[in-house]
Amino acid sequence: MNDTAILLVGHGSRNREGNKEILHFAAQWRDRHPGWRIETCFIEHAEVLLDEGLDRAALGARHVVTIPFILNAAGHVKMELPAAIERARQRHPGVAFACARHLGMGREIFTVLKGQLDRLLKQLDMPDPRTTGVVLLGRGSSDAGANGELAKMARWLFEDGDHELVDLAFTGVTWPRLETVVQRQARLGMTQICVVPVYLFTGVLMERIKAQVARLQRQYPQIAFALGTHFGFDKGIFDLLDAKVGGQELPEGALLECDGCKYRIAAEAEHLHDHSHTHVHHTDHDHGHHHGSVHGHAHEHAHA
Repeated sequence: MNDTAILLVGHGSRNREGNKEILHFAAQWRDRHPGWRIETCFIEHAEVLLDEGLDRAALGARHVVTIPFILNAAGHVKMELPAAIERARQRHPGVAFACARHLGMGREIFTVLKGQLDRLLKQLDMPDPRTTGVVLLGRGSSDAGANGELAKMARWLFEDGDHELVDLAFTGVTWPRLETVVQRQARLGMTQICVVPVYLFTGVLMERIKAQVARLQRQYPQIAFALGTHFGFDKGIFDLLDAKVGGQELPEGALLECDGCKYRIAAEAEHLHDHSHTHVHHTDHDHGHHHGSVHGHAHEHAHA
């Protein structure tokens, strides 16, 4: 690891507390591995963005391992990150850049979500799961594959327990929203509802979720609500990143699936030419409005 730098790439939040939490996470990760060189940067809404982060990591290194510290891969991870890495390769020809896959929705994240749900059930004094609805609440993406990964977690939670209803909701971009799902579960007789946010760190959306659940509690006084929290500091997240650095979960090699993909290159003309998240504030609906519109379909065929 002496000649290797690890670059942890966060999404970035308009809420500075969210970005600070990622920096705190990196500090704790360094404490776990004093011999590792760990740098951080963000895709948007931060001082140190991708190009600068890659340059910092490359300084004095022969190898840079980039880790997208993001749960689901949509346009940011599939398009912007590989493009930034390619630019960095041109600026630093003597440095080998590799990119691990994003955190994803595998058994490790499932274990973290299950732990969240178990804590919420205890908070509600262990109600009957058959009358306790569960709502996994994700960020939402225009990339169907990213939304589908969350659907997989909902199915695994359903099969793992005795809950009658385990549903999905999203805070933006796609549907359904939390209010719609709660309304549906109330009609179907749920007397308790556990809302499990699928978020690593705090941010604008986490604050919005708290306000939504408080409003829903007033709207449905007969239902007991329990709201989970972000889980980026869970031990399972540190363990998952350790595995990524070691390449343990990358039988296909330490490259992001879209790195060097011809479909990604073909889609860049559509996606990257006017994509300026770091300069323009977007609403929920136009945030990522064409992530994966070309790349998503072609890429699924290419890597199936």
